[in-house]
Amino acid sequence: MTPITSLCFSPGAGEGAAAILLRYLQEQNRPHSAQDAFGNLQREHGLGKTAVVKALEQLAQQGKIKEKVYGKQKIYFPDQDRFGSVSDSELKGLDNEISELSCKVQTLQQNCRHMESELKELKGSMTTPEMVKEIEDLKKDCANYTEKLERIKSAANHITPEEKEKVYNEKKLYCREWRRRKRMATELLDAILEGYPKSKKQFFEEVGIETDEDFNVTLPTS
Repeated sequence: MTPITSLCFSPGAGEGAAAILLRYLQEQNRPHSAQDAFGNLQREHGLGKTAVVKALEQLAQQGKIKEKVYGKQKIYFPDQDRFGSVSDSELKGLDNEISELSCKVQTLQQNCRHMESELKELKGSMTTPEMVKEIEDLKKDCANYTEKLERIKSAANHITPEEKEKVYNEKKLYCREWRRRKRMATELLDAILEGYPKSKKQFFEEVGIETDEDFNVTLPTS
């Protein structure tokens, strides 16, 4: 079929659906279902689906267009005898044109995907005013940290390494003693509870024993 690149007719006010469809099919020169024709012409010409179907059937009965049935669907296209023959060189030229246009389409699609990706990245980036504010905030933080560091360096009550080591050793000693005494108390209480008729909880309440767990206290690991 001879391809026609665009639809460019403007029917008069008195032109009916059949005339509109005939001219459309001849200019498009490719198969259309009634739904295709309706979807393409409804907005521009306000044609209803029923009017489109009746007009296509009328044109087919008059022999102005061809009709083919594929299952439950009918396809309509212009009578190719109305178009002049196309030479091999013309067909080859059209094929070359189609190939060039296809390459252009692929290039444009790639460019669109690239620009969409770039746009998405830019939307996720900070704006210039936001970056200026962020820089100012960071500068203030740096100034505060610098001032705090200078105060620490200039303080006269620094702890010597020897004093630090002494504190750590005392902590280990007290933790070890804490662990030893807790183990002894646990063993003693377990021995008492063996002959106690009530529950462990009741015994602790009667005697007034408070455990580390009651105050969410955890023995340090070291």
